[in-house]
Amino acid sequence: MNTKIAISALSSLSALGSDPKTIWKNYNSDMHFLSPGIYGDYQAITGALKVTDIDKIKALREEDPKYKPLDNSVLYAMLVARDALKASRWQKGDLFGVNIGSSRGATSLFEKYYGDFLKDGNSSTLASPTTTLGNISSWIAHDLQTKGPEISHSITCSTALHAVVNGVAWIKSGMCDKFMVGGSEAALTPFTIAQIKALKIYAESNDNYPCKALDLDKKRNTMVLGEGAAVICMEENPKVTPLAYIKGIGYATELLKHNISISEEADCFQDSMRMALKDVDRSEVDVIVMHAPGTIKGDLTELRAIKKVFKEKVPALTTNKWKIGHTFGASGVLSLELAILMLHHQQFIKVPYITYDTTPKNIKNVLINAVGFGGNAVSILVGLEV
Repeated sequence: MNTKIAISALSSLSALGSDPKTIWKNYNSDMHFLSPGIYGDYQAITGALKVTDIDKIKALREEDPKYKPLDNSVLYAMLVARDALKASRWQKGDLFGVNIGSSRGATSLFEKYYGDFLKDGNSSTLASPTTTLGNISSWIAHDLQTKGPEISHSITCSTALHAVVNGVAWIKSGMCDKFMVGGSEAALTPFTIAQIKALKIYAESNDNYPCKALDLDKKRNTMVLGEGAAVICMEENPKVTPLAYIKGIGYATELLKHNISISEEADCFQDSMRMALKDVDRSEVDVIVMHAPGTIKGDLTELRAIKKVFKEKVPALTTNKWKIGHTFGASGVLSLELAILMLHHQQFIKVPYITYDTTPKNIKNVLINAVGFGGNAVSILVGLEV
């Protein structure tokens, strides 16, 4: 890319925690952070937030009467947005854009308000404003008092990386020189669990590793649902030392055979990776953080796409879904966080049940993949220097 766009800050909230030191410590453990829970009539293994982080959300909800009726998806994003703003040295009231997306949006409130409607045929006054998808970005803009554009979108599991692409486009256009982008998901609810179980892809076993993402020998689907939020601050001239630079972006969509289809060799991933790497020699990519949802077909088709693009020189492969579950709309930037941590610490994070012939000793460039229902793939290349 000709425009030098830096990632000046990143903040996240997931089953790994919300403190950067704790998150890195947890990445260095071979433990997963998935646990069984009861969701209505369903029992499911999930990547739920830590009690200490739930307490932070409760405290945030009590700060302002206007925050009390908001969905957790909004509050998760608001919490990490505040931390990112502080880390970037941006100020409240600055002109910067906000693009925070979500796959499911205000899932908990949708279920609550629709349940109430089914009982008596009436709707709560707050049902509409608190369940519109755009209220994630609009409440962050309100809380941080930004004067810039506010955008929300839902592009299923590639939502957060699509927000990165959108932020890059705005900055390159010259219409806005700073953008806060990311995703938020608070979908650990009975109806959402029921939907994923109906697809026959949810993990049913609580063995050593319930989600076997990237395990190509698994005999059953092992997807696990997680929750969380993650945002980054992007700009051309940061006041702080950049965490990384965005060196390439790619995106693609493929024709569908059915609602959740993806081609045998993930054509959309091949196209998105090639676009992201158009200015970079493939040999310079050290690591790929795969989407790898833990399903048999999803993991295998992505790997086939990677082999098509990189041929005999496939970079080291990893993923974080075995640790935290699939956080839908937030997953892309949580994967980006893992990439940045590996760059910063110069340490590759293995998947413990995968055998590696070699792992990189020096990490300069990391490619991050995400794809969602609808065959929409995004690939982002990040590195330490431009």
